[in-house]
Amino acid sequence: MNKSLYSEFIFGDISVRYILEESGRMNLQLVPLTKTADICEFKESRGDSLIQAKLIGDIYAGSYAGGLTMRNSGTVENLKFIKQETCICPQTSKDSKTRTEIITSFEDAQKHSYIHTLGYTEGDLSVDSKTTFTNNAPGKASLELLSSFSLSEITPFEKGLAPNCLKFYRIRSKWSDEALLVKETAEELQLEPSWVNWQPNAIRYGQAGSLPVKHYAPFGAVEDENAGVIWAASLAIESSWQMEFYRRDYGLAFSGGLADREFGHWLKDIESGESFTTPTAILTVTTENIDNACQRLTQYNKKFLLDNPKSEEHLPIIFNEYCTTWGNPSEENIIGILEAIEGHGMEYFVVDCGWFKEDGKDWSSSMGDYIQSKTLFPNGLANVSKLIHERNMKAGIWFEIDNVGSNASVYNKEEFLLKRDGLVLTTQNRRFLDMRKPEVQNYLTEKVIRQIKENNFDYIKMDYNDTYGIGCDGAESLGEGLRKDREASLNFISKIRDELPELIIENCASGGHKTEPLMMSLSSMASFSDAHECENIPVIAAGLHRTILPQQNQIWCVIREQDTLQRIAYSIAACFLGRLCFSGDVTKLTTLQWKKIDEGISFYKEIAPIIKDGYSYLYENRGPSARKLEGYQGVFRTGKEGSYLTVHVFDNPPDKIEITLPEEYRKLKVIKREYKGSTISADIKNGTVILTPSTSMESISLLF
Repeated sequence: MNKSLYSEFIFGDISVRYILEESGRMNLQLVPLTKTADICEFKESRGDSLIQAKLIGDIYAGSYAGGLTMRNSGTVENLKFIKQETCICPQTSKDSKTRTEIITSFEDAQKHSYIHTLGYTEGDLSVDSKTTFTNNAPGKASLELLSSFSLSEITPFEKGLAPNCLKFYRIRSKWSDEALLVKETAEELQLEPSWVNWQPNAIRYGQAGSLPVKHYAPFGAVEDENAGVIWAASLAIESSWQMEFYRRDYGLAFSGGLADREFGHWLKDIESGESFTTPTAILTVTTENIDNACQRLTQYNKKFLLDNPKSEEHLPIIFNEYCTTWGNPSEENIIGILEAIEGHGMEYFVVDCGWFKEDGKDWSSSMGDYIQSKTLFPNGLANVSKLIHERNMKAGIWFEIDNVGSNASVYNKEEFLLKRDGLVLTTQNRRFLDMRKPEVQNYLTEKVIRQIKENNFDYIKMDYNDTYGIGCDGAESLGEGLRKDREASLNFISKIRDELPELIIENCASGGHKTEPLMMSLSSMASFSDAHECENIPVIAAGLHRTILPQQNQIWCVIREQDTLQRIAYSIAACFLGRLCFSGDVTKLTTLQWKKIDEGISFYKEIAPIIKDGYSYLYENRGPSARKLEGYQGVFRTGKEGSYLTVHVFDNPPDKIEITLPEEYRKLKVIKREYKGSTISADIKNGTVILTPSTSMESISLLF
């Protein structure tokens, strides 16, 4: 197969290369700018189209691909390249940075149009990718697959098989154990070609349902260890999604987007003259390590935070009363909490779930009607908001906008609810509002937006505590029903932002199950896990540096009256890896406990600029268990405002811990400040931090 370099674009330190085959198929390569001279022109492999699509009636790929992958359909095999254009786009963001788009057009035998758009915003460390399909034929066209991106010929630095060379990364996610990085080899995944390079091998993974980060994060990466290059991608998506590693010869393809018909029951009808555009994918390539690749992706969302409320500029500390009242907030107990925390530097106060619950009912079954409880709040929520404001704090309120509980009247309002097979979708004690319906949008405008305005709240915690799985009725497929419903939910959040531009939005979603780039672009921050008091919080918090920006990573510090100073410092230090959120027995703490808390608050406020604008280096030397932690973990974060190191010591630590700082920071000689709750000691010599643990389950944070 004859191939040639059709075009090349330099975006930052990334070379974007379009490879044209004599058949008319176009391949997309990303190469680090410093490595272009090392490319094997052109690799001994068949290229793979940057457009991956399948229409109903299309020829399947064959060679036992059915059920394994839907890539490389007859349409893809016969796509013809039409043209490529470059567009300098009008500025829409506050930073007024230049955005360039490469628009590559294709056509199939039915004259359908496929337009791939690759975009780059000046200063980013990544590019974005999406595909638009237009039906130019008479009659309906039905899509079963349309990928957001497809990278080809990985790795271009090896001519042949590249044994013991390719490594694959995925990020697993489950409640109270999010952001677990998993590394596997091509050999372990059986991603080696057959001896005749005939049958395709594919790993297709993702998540089906309305919680897109419930099983995996929408992320994937592949590394050429010999060349020292990593390709990585994430998807900005709220519905079912998939990633694919695909190999049929010496070259590897890496693609992703909406979950296809086989994986996510997605089928999309496009009428004549109409178009459909995929969700956005974010892509990068680097000669550094996997942590660098991940942070290059998360940096993409920085531009969206320019629209954050002004109060977010210095990363204020949050207090959430949930782990104080356990879903039973009242005016009386909130007054007591406010008195206890006054003068301790907290700036946001969030009234969590339960403010609406019926007498004798739990909050989970009561949600949906959102009528203020007169028993709990005899003077109304407006008075509570007033009390919070009088203490110079911003007032927050909890809503779960999409779901309703079994004791709410709306639970039985079937015309408002999602259905599958004509029956109302029900999980345990919850049902789901059909966000596509105007009457539901009007209902939520009244229940949510009006109440926020009338009661003068400055902050909304948006929860989402279940998933309805593969999809719902009301569209040509269950997967498309899901996609449209989730799109409508995001539109409602955008409406909230439009009407209340200074409102702080917390994305909770059962703790971390919507921490994908699209939802994070609409949120000030996200809380994770609901794992308020577990010992692996620092492990989860550090892992999330690979998926979201630390300034958006709300970490809970729940203080109990029985907590030792060591335990208090351990919990607070975990929050130095993101945003500090307090809860717990604050009305029962001793003067000595408050002193240790205040020390931690002071340390957090000093490092907040580094949390906001910095870069993280992770040092993980711990066992595999999330429940029985052993060893230690360190996170070194550095920025224009300075550097700090936070280390958590678990069970069975070594007698001495040595953490060698990145080369460019080995000139650091002085520890300016430390925060700890035990006798662990620290020194720095020749760019290495030397720690001597005193016990297990302790921590130390060092400011340089």
